[in-house]
Amino acid sequence: MLRRLPLVLSAASGRAPFSSSSRRTYLRGLLRSAGRIGLSLVALGALGAYGRDAYAQAPQYHAPVVAPNSTLTGVDYNSRYEVYGGVAYSHFDAGPSLLQGANLGGFDIQGARYFTHKWSADANVRGYFGTSGVTPNDFGVRGPAVTSYMFMAGPQYRLVANEHGSISLHALFGGTYGQFDSDLGKDNLGNPVTPGEVGLFDNQLAFGSAIGGSIDLNRSPRLAFRISPDAVLTDYSSTGKGDFKEQFGLSVGLVYRLGRHIDADRKGAPARPVR
Repeated sequence: MLRRLPLVLSAASGRAPFSSSSRRTYLRGLLRSAGRIGLSLVALGALGAYGRDAYAQAPQYHAPVVAPNSTLTGVDYNSRYEVYGGVAYSHFDAGPSLLQGANLGGFDIQGARYFTHKWSADANVRGYFGTSGVTPNDFGVRGPAVTSYMFMAGPQYRLVANEHGSISLHALFGGTYGQFDSDLGKDNLGNPVTPGEVGLFDNQLAFGSAIGGSIDLNRSPRLAFRISPDAVLTDYSSTGKGDFKEQFGLSVGLVYRLGRHIDADRKGAPARPVR
């Protein structure tokens, strides 16, 4: 068949038939070309097989399996009570016209009683301690110690909550007691220096309030780390005209949940998580 192929091609092209030597040369070239093509196909097949073997032997990446945090699986916010204790900070104005506020540190203790999964009644006691600037004076008073205690109560609303944490808002109202004369000394005549003589408020019981909230980061179903910022309002002016001083307050600490489930008041009602 291959020997007759040059005759067929010559007839199809209208040319004279190939000579016997030309046919042999043509056939040899055709066979060489076919051999090269066959070798190329074999080489490509070998490369493909090698590539598949290399891919199969190469280490494959597998995404790590992250187990769920079993520590927080029991968080459901069904406890009846919460108790909080932490360290507190307040930028405090200890006088009616002082240019420089006092940076006070202290404690913050709160207790909450939940009536629903969202609403609770809070009671709060705080104490702030530090030193304050004073107005220029002839008594040698510089940076006396000042103290402020606050005792308040009010509603709290749990805004959002999941197994990782919660955000709550509160509005607390009550009283505050300020002591400003504990470190003033005496004048040249031996009389005690009064707070008003150095630009401080007089010792007094006054109105106090804290409007703010808290962010709880759960560490277990009962224990959480709390950050609680507030706008603190006090009225030490003694004018009775609501001359409030606005201060910033912040506390951080631990909150512990305890008591029976809120749903226990409904017989047979299962405890349910807040979302």
